[in-house]
Amino acid sequence: MPFCLQHKSSESELNVMNTSRIVIISGSPGSGKSSVSKILAENSVYDQAVHMHTDDFYNYIRKGYISPWLEEASNQNTVIIEAFAASVKELATGGYEVFVDGVIGPWFLDPWLKLVHDGLDVRYIILRPDEQTAILRATNRNEVGALTDVDAVKHMWQFFSKLGKYEPYVVDTTNLNIEETTEVIQKMLSENSMRIT
Repeated sequence: MPFCLQHKSSESELNVMNTSRIVIISGSPGSGKSSVSKILAENSVYDQAVHMHTDDFYNYIRKGYISPWLEEASNQNTVIIEAFAASVKELATGGYEVFVDGVIGPWFLDPWLKLVHDGLDVRYIILRPDEQTAILRATNRNEVGALTDVDAVKHMWQFFSKLGKYEPYVVDTTNLNIEETTEVIQKMLSENSMRIT
């Protein structure tokens, strides 16, 4: 049977009829973002849900890659986040709840605030164990490509140590395992909290 193209609704129709929630799960390496996002997506209250890992977009770079935590990676990081947010928007307006898993600090919120301006429901949650816990968890991981360098983990943890007006979006996961962290976030989402405006 040939593939059938269907009428594409206008963006305003999609926003009214099909748009699902976007939940950003952020934090330094070792904070539990990927494990928590996977569980949240699998147990979504929506009929369709996606777990999107920002690292995947960095892995697509085949020439000119710069480690994202380095100062000279600023332009690369901006392009990647913009492209990532555009993909997330398509999924959310198509009816998928999207769990975004990545090192997305307040310095990377502009593309997500644009989505809020477009009428999408965007939540922002920062997982932040204490520094030693983050280092221990990050360096004990065995996933392919996972950042395990102690100095890099410390450097990235510092970015999330003082967040000013975004401190209310922090969940301290120092004494929480993955299941407990997931339960805390599910409760927050059910209470309609952690929305960015």
